[in-house]
Amino acid sequence: MIAPAMIGIFVFVVYPILYLIYLSLYDYNLMNKAKSKFIGLDNFKEILGREDFYKSLYNTVIYTGGVVIATLVISVALAVWLKKNTKFNQFVQAGIFMPHIVSIVSIALVWLWMMDPSIGFLNYILKTLGLPTSQWLQSSKTALFSIIIVSVWQGIGYYVLIIVAALQGISPNIYEAAELDNASKFKVFYKITLPMISPQLFFVLIIMTIGSFKVFDTVRVMTSGGPNNATNTLVYYIFNNRTTNIGYASATGIVLLVIISILTFVYFRLLARKVHYQ
Repeated sequence: MIAPAMIGIFVFVVYPILYLIYLSLYDYNLMNKAKSKFIGLDNFKEILGREDFYKSLYNTVIYTGGVVIATLVISVALAVWLKKNTKFNQFVQAGIFMPHIVSIVSIALVWLWMMDPSIGFLNYILKTLGLPTSQWLQSSKTALFSIIIVSVWQGIGYYVLIIVAALQGISPNIYEAAELDNASKFKVFYKITLPMISPQLFFVLIIMTIGSFKVFDTVRVMTSGGPNNATNTLVYYIFNNRTTNIGYASATGIVLLVIISILTFVYFRLLARKVHYQ
């Protein structure tokens, strides 16, 4: 009964990973496979000696940290606000979820216009408020921050709905007992709400971390890794190296796989015990 699912996993997950490992051990020539030669771990040694790899890794870590922290904080805040099942809240939930189902290419193009330094809507708002304008995507100092803003805005609606569902599943009797004990709102949130929704928060943390480390579309459309490699993330770095040396790109993909695996393992070791399962 599970054979169809296992065949799908092998064809689309296991086999590509094994083939990726195979390619990473070769100086692989796409144009002429006869010139491809086995070089062992040389591709991995080259990765560890290249500054552009560390720059891409640094950008990816900063991007992931910014997206994960901002999305978690804002999602919890919005979910607490929208947890009551009213028509107005349902309308707002549908509105903030809408960007999640819209093509990221379309979203990136809209934000490209909004972040234009000369005619963009964001700088127009800043000028109206008497605040200094920003170069947004045109400056290496603000480009990665701008990408983070777009990613948080695009994905936050999905996580808000997950947390709202978790909040609505908490028994009102628990809050009534806390109210009888004159517990402050902060204590109720910290001691009751957060532990009760911790399984959903843990799930959101895992999938957001993995998704953020694999960011590609937004970078490709909005900055192409620039300016000055300020937004060149690991997946886009692999994409840029696919034509010149597919073996090196495959080795970088293996490194990315290892990094994500280690992060997931650390999350489970450090946080899984603190998750409160009813």
